[in-house]
Amino acid sequence: MRSLIIAFSMYSRIPMPRCEWDEKGMKYSMCFFPLVGVVLGMCSVGVYFGLGALKFGGISQALVLAVVPILVTGGIHMDGYLDTIDAKSSWKSMEEKLQILKDPHMGAFACIYGIVYLLLSAAFWNEVGAGEIFSVAMGYIFSRIMSALSVVTFRKAKKEGMAAASANASSGLVRWVLILEFATCAAAMLAVCPLYGLVSLAVGACCFGWYRHMAYKNFGGITGDLAGYFLQVCELAVLAGIVLVAKL
Repeated sequence: MRSLIIAFSMYSRIPMPRCEWDEKGMKYSMCFFPLVGVVLGMCSVGVYFGLGALKFGGISQALVLAVVPILVTGGIHMDGYLDTIDAKSSWKSMEEKLQILKDPHMGAFACIYGIVYLLLSAAFWNEVGAGEIFSVAMGYIFSRIMSALSVVTFRKAKKEGMAAASANASSGLVRWVLILEFATCAAAMLAVCPLYGLVSLAVGACCFGWYRHMAYKNFGGITGDLAGYFLQVCELAVLAGIVLVAKL
């Protein structure tokens, strides 16, 4: 229960009881990270049908759905996305890029690509119909499982930081739990819609492989910011993939 509270306290704005963040509690927090995606998916489905029942226009509905993840998570993953964009866009040495990740200031490229991300998200959400909404919502769970797997399996760029702390606290059991969660989520996505499920899995796998290559090449490994960057990219890619296949 302490691990569940820590996971939701760290990765969402959902009110949680206070508890001590000790090593024992941190040990299994990654196992519960995907449950934040479950809540986020439920919120997105609720907002989608709720605004539809209120006769909101497609653009208004899409704009609200584009920011629901930020409202639920507090923007922790978007922060990692923006920091990573700034670091990658600097074209500096690996050490300097890692320093940029720690810089609290936001550069021009982060601002530009943050706007681009939200506009693309709103544009694709505007094309989501009732036949796609559940598959898109499950992408929030899928992306968090993949992000958590990267934290406990990929090489770390730094010995300190959120990713290193989570990985160090995690046990071997956490990896197997995440693999089981991945298999369960994949089966559920295929059961909801085999075509959209296959698209989500293929898109997620491509993002995962590219993320590992990019992180190792530019940063020497992953950090918490890079894990957040991947999560944001994976969510948008799954959304875009489902919409594009639906149009075809």
